[in-house]
Amino acid sequence: MPLPKAELHLHIEGTLEPELAFALAARNGVRLPFEDTEELRRAYLFEDLQSFLHLYYALMAVLRTEDDFAELTDGYLARAAAQGVRHAEIFFDPQAHTARGVPLATVVEGIARALDTSEERHGISTRLIMCFLRDQSAASAMETLQAAKPHLHRITAVGLDSAEAGHPPSKFREVYEAAGALGLRKVAHAGEEGPAEYVREALDILGVERIDHGLRCVEDHELVERLARERVPLTLCPLSNVRLKVIDVLEEHPLARMMDAGLLCTVNSDDPAYFGGYVGDTFHAVREALGLTDERLRELARNSFVAAFLEDDEPRRARLIAEVEAYDFTMERRE
Repeated sequence: MPLPKAELHLHIEGTLEPELAFALAARNGVRLPFEDTEELRRAYLFEDLQSFLHLYYALMAVLRTEDDFAELTDGYLARAAAQGVRHAEIFFDPQAHTARGVPLATVVEGIARALDTSEERHGISTRLIMCFLRDQSAASAMETLQAAKPHLHRITAVGLDSAEAGHPPSKFREVYEAAGALGLRKVAHAGEEGPAEYVREALDILGVERIDHGLRCVEDHELVERLARERVPLTLCPLSNVRLKVIDVLEEHPLARMMDAGLLCTVNSDDPAYFGGYVGDTFHAVREALGLTDERLRELARNSFVAAFLEDDEPRRARLIAEVEAYDFTMERRE
């Protein structure tokens, strides 16, 4: 039985495994620019975030119907459950789909169909986070927020993702103010490609409750002290950082140093079909590369539930944290 954990930084489109991509392409009459799954996997050698995004958006062409989005989401939940995930907060990118002519309702209802049965089928509670593409205009983000109003009973929070450099959080001030007025929680990618100052902007201008990535906060001592003092969760994605060359090798990742500084760090898989592993794989990789102790892994798992949007189900949060505290690592090693 794997260590119980929550996943808080997961793009559902980034769980599109090559086998499913080809199956959906055949179903929907889409021709992929690859001969087979092996050729596609060889394309996963990215130079940077932009080279990843180019392939990421190209493969989305196979996602057309509610059934496609439901199958994609259920496939992720099954894999996550096998790796100990008990709660998942899932990002999706509506603009990437509506720009292709796929209605927002198709995307939301397809994903939600899988989420509605997630606890029963996989033992995973879920939340859905709608992300704005930061390399698109703020006006487009606002249009997306307005279009999502009929679906807000399905959506817990808004987020901000895609190419970070040159697109500061402040660009989306009005959109985040409008989202807050609608009762939505707020998170944002910041401090991955962009500087530590983007983390400050996300906190002070957008009013976010969690920072997705936030890796480059380590370049600013005062910011690190603030994040630790205010207990702002960071949803780190170490395998992603290496694949996108934010970090040269996993052994150089600052995760352990960030935990030493008192930061509320969590470990997540980001886009696991592209970056070499789901969240359980990520826990294993950082344990080996950074020499993390069992107690450090327990801290990361505990943090994931502390940082989750579970205020409406505090008994569940308490039960899950208790499971983490009682977890026997010797059982995992025997398996």
